[in-house]
Amino acid sequence: MPTSRWKTASAQVVSSRRRGPVLERAILDSALEQLSTVGWNGLTMEGVAAGAQTGKAAVYRRWPSKEDLVIHALQAGLPKLDEVPDCGSVREDLLQLCRQMRAAMTSRPGYALLAVLHECDTATAERFHEVIVEGVIEPSVELIQQVMRRGIERGEVRSGATDKYVCDVIPAMMMYQSKVCGSEWPDQEFADLIDQVMVPLLRP
Repeated sequence: MPTSRWKTASAQVVSSRRRGPVLERAILDSALEQLSTVGWNGLTMEGVAAGAQTGKAAVYRRWPSKEDLVIHALQAGLPKLDEVPDCGSVREDLLQLCRQMRAAMTSRPGYALLAVLHECDTATAERFHEVIVEGVIEPSVELIQQVMRRGIERGEVRSGATDKYVCDVIPAMMMYQSKVCGSEWPDQEFADLIDQVMVPLLRP
């Protein structure tokens, strides 16, 4: 008995339907795209589902709320900061590290994170605290500490400069300027931060 056109088309749809990790990745990508275009307040589960070309039931089965979805999307999508620059001097290492941090913050997940920081109320923002600390702050501080330790060994940096408060200065300034002042951190601002704040602070 010949197969009808309807059955053939239906079989093609079923065979191409995304499932498991492939569908999950599409949903997370759609959530990041929504955040970077319409922002936190404009993001809806229905919009995410439409962007992923799936039904909203598929989204709700995995994430019961948009907060849960966005947390997972940010955790999965934020660029990894794990490469320590070695340019021959602490000043140049810190400048290069600042550029790496800027690249992460201006990536699509980075913009999504900024949308959350700008638009969330205090209660909702608390849910993202761990994501921000583990995904952005702690990796940045660890890289800065490695640069400091290398600078101490070369005699460029005073002992004790691996102190947490010293290593918090650059991430804290970048987060503050981005969130409060809307700075996009051109290279000259990085140079000013390093030359006017970090170099005097680190000098033996």
